Amino acid sequence: MWIELGISGGTAIVILIALYFVIKWAVKNGMKEAYSAITGKKTDEDIKNEKELKELGLDSENQ
Repeated sequence: MWIELGISGGTAIVILIALYFVIKWAVKNGMKEAYSAITGKKTDEDIKNEKELKELGLDSENQ
């Protein structure tokens, strides 16, 4: 099937690995948004990131 599309086996593996990480990132962000929408709370990761930005002198509004 890949040969008919002109894609070698190595290229197919690289594409599938990249696709895995893109989907993983999208699902993680979707779950975080749903959690925030349902509970009205921020996740621990978001709180940690905001704290680090404040320590560096950056605000979330300046991004």
